[in-house]
Amino acid sequence: MEGSMAIEAEVFKSGMRRLTAGVSIITTLGEDGPRGLTATAVCSVSVEPPTLLCCINRGSSAHDVIHGSRVLAVNFLAVADQDLANRFAGVDTRDERFAEGGWTRLATGAPILETALASFDCRIASIMDGTTHSIFFAEVIDVRLGAEAPPLLYFGGGYGSFAAEVTQPSRS
Repeated sequence: MEGSMAIEAEVFKSGMRRLTAGVSIITTLGEDGPRGLTATAVCSVSVEPPTLLCCINRGSSAHDVIHGSRVLAVNFLAVADQDLANRFAGVDTRDERFAEGGWTRLATGAPILETALASFDCRIASIMDGTTHSIFFAEVIDVRLGAEAPPLLYFGGGYGSFAAEVTQPSRS
């Protein structure tokens, strides 16, 4: 970018580690079976139509499968799913990743984690180039809500959680 100074990648990463983020497992189903990865770069975009944004590193083993299949599922993790988050973030093979946890499927066939706080089954609506990542805009076609539990959060290179005090909105 003209007029801007480049910063060192490690400084950028250090700054981003100070942002607390929810942890998800993003899954897909390709011709060779299921694939998945742990991700924190997920957010809502729109309610009409319901759309999520997922940033996925081009080097991820699931990236090209998601790109080709045009389907993905986003599974929001509970703190009890930390071992799965580690498994999907590591170097385990596809078969080892899906060997743990209970998995089901909705409309697209992308794996849905049965213990997830919520799972969003999606079709890819569009893809943008984000240099090292692809930015997938995913239209939600089905949702599975799980049990309420403390969410798994990522901060400073480690996992944690919090218990929110749930209050009902007042009706005036």
